[in-house]
Amino acid sequence: MIVANPIYDIVFKYLMEDERIARTILSALLKKDVVAVEMRPHEYANSQRDSLSVFRIDFGATIRDQEGKEHLILVELQKTWLPTETLRFRQYLGVHYSNPKNMNGDYALPTIAVYLLGHKVGNIEEPVLYVNHQSLDYNNNPVTKGLPDPFIDSLTHESIIVQIPRLHGQINNRLDMILSIFDQTRKDSFDEHILRLDETVYNDDRDMERILHRLTMAAADATMRHHMNVEDEYFSIIEKRDTEILMRQKQIDEQASQIIKQEVQITEQKAQITEQKAQITEQKAQLTEQKAQLTEQKAQLTEQKAQLTEQKAQLTEQKEMLRTTIKMLVKAGLSQQEIAEKLGKDLSEVIYLSE
Repeated sequence: MIVANPIYDIVFKYLMEDERIARTILSALLKKDVVAVEMRPHEYANSQRDSLSVFRIDFGATIRDQEGKEHLILVELQKTWLPTETLRFRQYLGVHYSNPKNMNGDYALPTIAVYLLGHKVGNIEEPVLYVNHQSLDYNNNPVTKGLPDPFIDSLTHESIIVQIPRLHGQINNRLDMILSIFDQTRKDSFDEHILRLDETVYNDDRDMERILHRLTMAAADATMRHHMNVEDEYFSIIEKRDTEILMRQKQIDEQASQIIKQEVQITEQKAQITEQKAQITEQKAQLTEQKAQLTEQKAQLTEQKAQLTEQKAQLTEQKEMLRTTIKMLVKAGLSQQEIAEKLGKDLSEVIYLSE
């Protein structure tokens, strides 16, 4: 069975414009009994394309709880082909929250954000991820009394994330059945605009038959095929632009990395120069200290020489005085032996000085 590929915005919008199909898909995603769906008048359907690659539709969905009571909630469904910055999703949610038409009296209507992603999210292997807020006390114990509360529900929202590339073709539950129409492993090998589905899998399922019938009509619509070609061209331009941006960013990152390495090298060189300067300064200080020590030693040697000179002069003077005394005693008629005894000197010294 050949059907149009709902990964394309034009096909997806055409599919969701059918109220019964929208109820079927949202019921499976929300795991709630959706009894009525209304496409909000301010849906962003990318009718005028810009640099954004996100397709968005807002729904007002009436759900019936297990007690039979009906509640109105808002469902913001966003679909993208390409890896998209979360800022874009947050911007759309911000517009959604600031819209006064999304209020119910004093409180905002509860919101559930659904993201159909044409790319994988990190290493998360689950094709469908439910992210639900939980109320906890200080000790991380769940708080249930008084909940749900409209004030709390106005400030928080739940999210459902569908990784289309993770759809593996196995059908284990109702949601798997619904999402199988997005399984890109079923694309025609020659024409990505269409999927080839085994219609026997959906036998006796009136809701799925309606979905397949509408997708079959889309596949046969020439205008629809033209719009899909336009989307291909648009996203080809986006991919080319993103590739160029990535390449430029890679070059910038590489240049920045080189600059950082050079700065690190310069810093290391400066540190080495500073260390060398410190070593030179220390060596100069050591040399100065050594010079001071040498100067002090020279002064000490000079002083010692002066002392020796003075001592020699004193000895010379004493010898001359002793020589004069000996000569006087010799003239007085004393013998050299008597002079030696009188002066307490050695006889040989007296004889030497007497000559």
